[in-house]
Amino acid sequence: MKFPGSVLVSLILFVAETAAALCLSGAYRAAGDRMWQWLTLLFALLPCALVQLSLVFIHRDVSRDRPLVLLLHLLQLGPLVRCVEVFYIYFHAGRVEEPYVSITKKRQMPKDGYSEEIEKEVGQAEGKLCTHRSAFSRASVIQAFLGSAPQLTLQLYICVLQQEITAARSIFMLLSLLSIVYGALRCNILAIKIKYDDYDVSVKPAAYLCIFMWRSFEIATRVTVLVLFSSVLQIWILPVVLVNFFGFFFYPWILFWQSKSPFPENIEKALSRVGTTIVLCLLTFLYAGINMFCWSAVQVKLNDPDLINKSQNWYRLTVYYMLRFIENAFLLLMWYIYKTDIYLYVCAPLLVLQLLIGYCMAVLFMLVFYQFCHPCKKLFSSSISEGLLSCFKFLCFICKPRKSSILTDKAEVKSPENSDEARSSSKTIDSQKGNPHQSVSSNA
Repeated sequence: MKFPGSVLVSLILFVAETAAALCLSGAYRAAGDRMWQWLTLLFALLPCALVQLSLVFIHRDVSRDRPLVLLLHLLQLGPLVRCVEVFYIYFHAGRVEEPYVSITKKRQMPKDGYSEEIEKEVGQAEGKLCTHRSAFSRASVIQAFLGSAPQLTLQLYICVLQQEITAARSIFMLLSLLSIVYGALRCNILAIKIKYDDYDVSVKPAAYLCIFMWRSFEIATRVTVLVLFSSVLQIWILPVVLVNFFGFFFYPWILFWQSKSPFPENIEKALSRVGTTIVLCLLTFLYAGINMFCWSAVQVKLNDPDLINKSQNWYRLTVYYMLRFIENAFLLLMWYIYKTDIYLYVCAPLLVLQLLIGYCMAVLFMLVFYQFCHPCKKLFSSSISEGLLSCFKFLCFICKPRKSSILTDKAEVKSPENSDEARSSSKTIDSQKGNPHQSVSSNA
């Protein structure tokens, strides 16, 4: 039985970030910055409440007679109770013989074109631990992108405006960045396990390292670009954020309406149609929050029973990173044009170059992960290098008809002149054939 280390890491980040947010909001109150105090509290307590809601929903505590657990969740102590329960199960597993076990069948990764199916006995304790790990993974994603990402953006924005980085604020920003990167990492692992549920997936340390570096560069550069742009164009950051957020929020719903599929009813039997709609809206809300800052490894598909798109779409990945790179470059250009005096001692061209290179480094680590370190790369119908090559061929194919049409237009313009010359030459030949003596005399 595996040690529940992911549960412990999630709890440590959750408690540390919440405590740091409360301390920093107290410092803002002492300094008289009421607006920064309330925003810091909002970005700390809102994801905390959503984490409690997700843990209660996954463990189905509402339908069970557990009033003490529900009370502790209302007091925002749900993760602590869950962690204690996890380690109690872990340390007491194997001491008492379980009345029954379930048998699961998993396939191994293909070797030489063949994959063996292995049966494994799963006891009650291991099944409960698996449920807790899954619940904490989802809670980490919620905490990361609905709390830590806005919190990091806010604190960096305050540092830029005040031109000061205090020790408390720097520690808080570091914790927020670690929480976001860890949430993105858990999102990647969840996507792999959901897509390849029939296989026994084992993630190697090299894969964890590639994901960590990929997400660190991507999220750090994205947050910095948004903060720089908002520091000089405060009003225009609002349409940028709203277009990004609502675009990703409505995208799964548009695909669902186009598919004309029936409304999903198999999410939870105890939920009504209104409750199912609320859950789906919260899911797409989280999906939009993730894509605001980084690529979402989990693609929401509302007409699928698992609500996840299990196909590997390299085109969507390529289009996302191309558009995001263009958007970041445009926002940096606007910052460079309209930068104020607070950036007087900042080398603006060097900073722009560093941020663009940082985003390219994120793309590089992403390519390395999918090409060499992905645990299920043998199951890909095509590698990412082949997918990118086909994408570039597709773009070249789009550009080719325009060139050919230009050439045909030129040919049509030149064709009347050529036809007139051909007609005149044919007439002279006919005249020469009709009067040969004239041609001989003319030659003489």
